Amino acid sequence: MPDHFNPVLIIGGGLAGLSLALRLAERGVGVTVLSKSELDEGSTRYAQGGIAAALGAGDSFGAHIDDTLEAGGGLCKRRTVEFVVRKAPRAVQWLIERGVSFSRHGDAGNAGDGEFHLTREGGHSHRRVLHAADATGEEVEVTLEQMVRRHDAITLLENHIAIDLITSKKQGAGGGGRINTCLGVYALDLNRKITVALPCRHLALATGGASKIYLYTSNPDTSTGDGIAMAWRAGCRVANMEFVQFHPTCLYHPQAKSFLISEAVRGEGGKLVHADGRRFMPAYDRRAELAPRDIVARAIDLEMKINGCDNVYLDISHQPAAFIRRHFPTISARCLQLGLDMTAEPLPVVPAAHYTCGGVVTDLDGRTDIHNLYAIGETGYTGLHGANRLASNSLLECLVFAESCAARIAAELQRGGRADAMPALANWDESQVTDPDERIVVSHNWDELRRCMWDYVGIVRTDKRLTRAARRIALLQEEIREFYSHFRISNDLVELRNLVQVAELTVRCAMRRKESRGLHITRDYPQTAADAKETVLTPE
Repeated sequence: MPDHFNPVLIIGGGLAGLSLALRLAERGVGVTVLSKSELDEGSTRYAQGGIAAALGAGDSFGAHIDDTLEAGGGLCKRRTVEFVVRKAPRAVQWLIERGVSFSRHGDAGNAGDGEFHLTREGGHSHRRVLHAADATGEEVEVTLEQMVRRHDAITLLENHIAIDLITSKKQGAGGGGRINTCLGVYALDLNRKITVALPCRHLALATGGASKIYLYTSNPDTSTGDGIAMAWRAGCRVANMEFVQFHPTCLYHPQAKSFLISEAVRGEGGKLVHADGRRFMPAYDRRAELAPRDIVARAIDLEMKINGCDNVYLDISHQPAAFIRRHFPTISARCLQLGLDMTAEPLPVVPAAHYTCGGVVTDLDGRTDIHNLYAIGETGYTGLHGANRLASNSLLECLVFAESCAARIAAELQRGGRADAMPALANWDESQVTDPDERIVVSHNWDELRRCMWDYVGIVRTDKRLTRAARRIALLQEEIREFYSHFRISNDLVELRNLVQVAELTVRCAMRRKESRGLHITRDYPQTAADAKETVLTPE
């Protein structure tokens, strides 16, 4: 534990959390970053595609805005979209100034003018995706992580998992009178196996999404919806949780686990085909393989069901081998390890849960319903993505809202001055619990939840499936609640508790939406309603 506490606590070590930490530290603000694993294990590291920004010739803010709104299925907030898109070039420049190296024309000894190489992905009308080969997330994460580790104003608490937010309402403290104020967080130190109370004056949730509620996902094991679940339990509204984006092309291989085949492969000419080479996307959308992700994922899902196959194939082997290796060095190397040569054969792929478009309701500075509590990145809901996220707007979202959130927190701290003291927190109480007698309950419930969500709350839904999911989730919640109340907590139990909470919120939102829109497709309501409305849940 640190011998002193910083005024700002950030939970999450991905792009949103690290860029917020650096922006605050550069303003002279002391920051603590809490990460439940090593810093480089979040979703950011595995982001292959890139960062969308209107930088190319012929492109414009207006075109980027229009593409985002179209992908969002009528549910994007135009003010938010304009706010993010117009700040994109400055956000990218901030990364470049800190040493992030993006791919350029002329890299690897090839002819070129040295300008940034912009690729194109599904739903984009122009080439506008800035990337570092096919490992953009890793390049960004590693660069910022090194800066964070060296900065004197930043304290790192790795291998600490947040359990629950501490608020004035929960503590029964004054803390702003009737205003519910965030005072800190309880966290489990995974190394020492003890629970600690961490006070702060401002707390930012940057814990990413919740795609691990599904059996098949492109996300790492850390994506368990911790921030969304904690914020909900503390009293924050959540919105649009029914819109779960399934990435169309995860590698289908028993040893691949969650390996993603970047959308940029389709952007550079990759075709979706069956085992016999038949192409099918032109029959579903005029943009074919470059249609938005929801359309492509749904088409693949239907083709698999119609043809009774376990997967389809993504074929870019018609491109020169040197071109493929240059543009997709990480993907091609990993495929070769698995016995697949993408320069000579199509890759087997399936859709997998990829991104949580909903989240904790915030304003454009990341502020939530609780005073001094913020949510940014995939954890927050600002209205940027609407009913479906446009490819490569996610890393951009992290950067833009980290900037606005940092400015807001710095201003609030300056306004509060030294008189705004660190809150006193009640200690974690373990006096009424014992060591668990059967840990199998946790692993069994984890598996049951993820299979339930995959079977009943997947790419295509029905009322009957959602009702079945709701019943099973309610039973799981009761079992987990009982287990949590009687036994000492563990990393797995904390994550399972959060997963089942986010699963419940997802199903509740899906049951409220009586239409098909964007990522939410239901056979019972196949039409899109005339009025586009958010699904907002408010804690009782």
